[in-house]
Amino acid sequence: MKKRKIEVAVISDVHLGTYGCHAKELLDYLSSIKPKILILNGDIIDIWQFRKSYFPSSHLKVLKKIISMSSKGTKVYYLTGNHDELLRKFTDIHLGNFSLINKLTLDLDGKKAWIFHGDVFDSSITHAKWLAKLGGWGYDFLIVFNRAINWVLVKCNKEPYSLSKKIKSSVKSAVKFISNFENVCIELAIEKKYDYVICGHIHEPKIEFIENAYGKTTYLNSGDWIENLTALEYHNKKWRLYHHKTESATFDHEEENFEYETQLLHQFISIIDK
Repeated sequence: MKKRKIEVAVISDVHLGTYGCHAKELLDYLSSIKPKILILNGDIIDIWQFRKSYFPSSHLKVLKKIISMSSKGTKVYYLTGNHDELLRKFTDIHLGNFSLINKLTLDLDGKKAWIFHGDVFDSSITHAKWLAKLGGWGYDFLIVFNRAINWVLVKCNKEPYSLSKKIKSSVKSAVKFISNFENVCIELAIEKKYDYVICGHIHEPKIEFIENAYGKTTYLNSGDWIENLTALEYHNKKWRLYHHKTESATFDHEEENFEYETQLLHQFISIIDK
């Protein structure tokens, strides 16, 4: 199937190395597009929960696919998040079409885009990291448990159910946190006169235009590849939210020889496992 040509694709919160990651679906998506720029907006590899005993071939194929896209002309920006914060000690590295950085500004048809993961606005990350890590383990368990429930529901010809979304929507503190996070990003973007502010972190995909007494901006969040399976796409001067569940198709994955890249990836995995 012919690949869709787009100018920019943004994905975040993939959490490779965890049981909740939909790596096969993400590989399908990456195989379906040909972007000029691919932005990996944090939490791509989950180093917090990394376990050497669990890193399936499908997860490794996602990394190799990203390397392949970079080698074929796609400019890849890897922006660090909290779950892959270990990489922050190596940031501001630029190797060919690949860049490892903490934040990014882009000029898109004369408009300024401000792109970052967003964990800097999360007080649980900055002040109680142990609690945030514990929450990460709990979230991963919840997703696995939810998958087991949905397997039974599908067998009974019933609609799948999202436990985490139900919890988020019913717990006032979770709703308030998401709202506060979005408001802080929006207010800062307006203050700095950015036309777009693009985040990840909270696993809530959204595109929303905001205008107040101080200015205007468009807030965008790329969602995640745990529950929502979403990405942001920019083409022909417009942003859209891609939802893999409703727009998915089966693509032939290119068989490529990546012996050297595979060696590098295994070396990288052994480093972060220490």
